[in-house]
Amino acid sequence: MRIAILGTRGIPANYGGFETFAEELATRLVARGHRVTVYCRERPPQTTYRGVRLCYLPTIRHKYFDTLAHTFFSTLHLLAHRVDVALYCNGANAIFTWAPRLFGMPVALNVDGIERLRKKWNRLAKTWYLVSEWLATFCPTEVVTDARTIEDYYRTRYGKASTFIPYGAELGKVAGTATLERLGLAPGRYFLYVSRMEPENHPLEVRQAFERVETPFRLALIGDAPYAHGYIAQVRDTRDPRIAMPGAIYGDGYRELGSHCFAYIHATEVGGTHPALIEAMGRGALVLYRNTPENAEVSGDAGIPFEPEELEAKLKMVLALPEADCDRYRARAIDRVRERYSWDAVTDTYAKLLGRLAGQPLSGNSPSVTSR
Repeated sequence: MRIAILGTRGIPANYGGFETFAEELATRLVARGHRVTVYCRERPPQTTYRGVRLCYLPTIRHKYFDTLAHTFFSTLHLLAHRVDVALYCNGANAIFTWAPRLFGMPVALNVDGIERLRKKWNRLAKTWYLVSEWLATFCPTEVVTDARTIEDYYRTRYGKASTFIPYGAELGKVAGTATLERLGLAPGRYFLYVSRMEPENHPLEVRQAFERVETPFRLALIGDAPYAHGYIAQVRDTRDPRIAMPGAIYGDGYRELGSHCFAYIHATEVGGTHPALIEAMGRGALVLYRNTPENAEVSGDAGIPFEPEELEAKLKMVLALPEADCDRYRARAIDRVRERYSWDAVTDTYAKLLGRLAGQPLSGNSPSVTSR
């Protein structure tokens, strides 16, 4: 099939979950013989990446227009360069998905989470996301949700059935420690937090809770955000020498950090399935997660939940846990990702969905990732 992926910042992934998703899915689809184009905002030197064609188009560098402007230009390009099926990412882009359909190209839309709940958006942006939820119920050919809670939300609020396909993650640790050495971190002696530095992800609260815990362990706060400079300044306003805040780290460095942490702290409260949480579990991290339905769906009994006011106490609790108990949580995390969040199984399901939409159903049985 000829497949186009639109609505992300592009690949190689160097921003967030949708970019990692696009890279992992596109490269695996290419390995299966499909021709995949990913639309990109940044212009690296290459025109292809691991067999995936990269198409660079302009955007408007603004907090509220970046995604919509680029997807608009990408859609215009797509209409002139036909594919068999298109996959749009981000529910805000629902308004563009009708156009390819008018030109005979079926469209799947991955809506992600309930974006309008994010604190970074003003009233107009939140209204746009609410309207986009409604548009998503009829503009694309099919809606994809990556969390059961989001699937239930669309069914309950709009009466819209969607296709549930979770996010994926790699399994196992990596051996390298060069990034740890650069940051002054010792394997097994630091807590790890990874997310965009935005209020609903609560890096400030994580830092403040850690500062109240007496421990020689360190805290690595990893992440950045393009339009949150004031908030990031608040997060960085600390004199605690135990805290490392190097900004965003991707690739091998990111894998090293997840592989060698003592525990991973997941404090996000908005969104569907959060990639960083699944990826930390896949590395075998001891996970503490903010107790939301979406986070609990991913972690189950493989992680330790906390309410916002409990984080300090839970940090102290895990520091006092016997090593055997920590290892049991780590083993459960790997097993849960292996059973539910394999990238190969995720790719199987997307390939089946896209093939069905394009009128090219795939033969043979593939592992199912859609069962509860």
